[in-house]
Amino acid sequence: ASECGPTFNTDPRTVQFIIAGGIKALSAATEASEDSTEDGRVEMAKKKPGKNDVVVGIASSGRTPFTVAAVEYARRHGARTIALTCNRNSQLERVADFAIVTVVGPEVLAGSSRMKAGTAHKMVLNMLSTGAMTRLGYVYGNLMVNVLPRNEKLTQRAIGILERLTGADRETAGRTLAAAGNRTPVALVMLAAGVTRAQASAALKKSGGHVRQATSLAKRM
Repeated sequence: ASECGPTFNTDPRTVQFIIAGGIKALSAATEASEDSTEDGRVEMAKKKPGKNDVVVGIASSGRTPFTVAAVEYARRHGARTIALTCNRNSQLERVADFAIVTVVGPEVLAGSSRMKAGTAHKMVLNMLSTGAMTRLGYVYGNLMVNVLPRNEKLTQRAIGILERLTGADRETAGRTLAAAGNRTPVALVMLAAGVTRAQASAALKKSGGHVRQATSLAKRM
């Protein structure tokens, strides 16, 4: 979730997460928290899931009470739900609309699901998030055209993307990025369609942020 902002410039509300034990569980183990069905329901309720949401429940065993309860709550309130687990025909799979089952086999260190299971699930989450952002038009070819250049590395990446997609030289790409308010998609539409910042912004707004569609719209302005 934290990577979607700088990579795709998404609103923080677009990709969110809950975890048994809360934020502190990211730095300190809180194993008992995953046994609470009540906590699962309460934490999911705070997110107010509905018909416009997709909720992915992750549990390698497929039976973690916190996760099962959270997914059940989300589905009852209209969200589409996906079970991501390593065991077929699990409780989590049964309460979700869809299931992605990564059958990785026994762990090298028995019971340590942070290894094969965790690695497989991270890959699946990468596929889901990248696929979703591609469908939204935040990717052009294999380039992250919505990248948010908040540091020098990302600024240079954005300039490189503009050079590659428009044929502009590095100086022109950098100058246009600055003129676009450091917004990579705006700069791209400006260069590709030969329009002003205001026109590029209007085209992006009309296309819902879909860069390829916005470029086509801007060329007709």
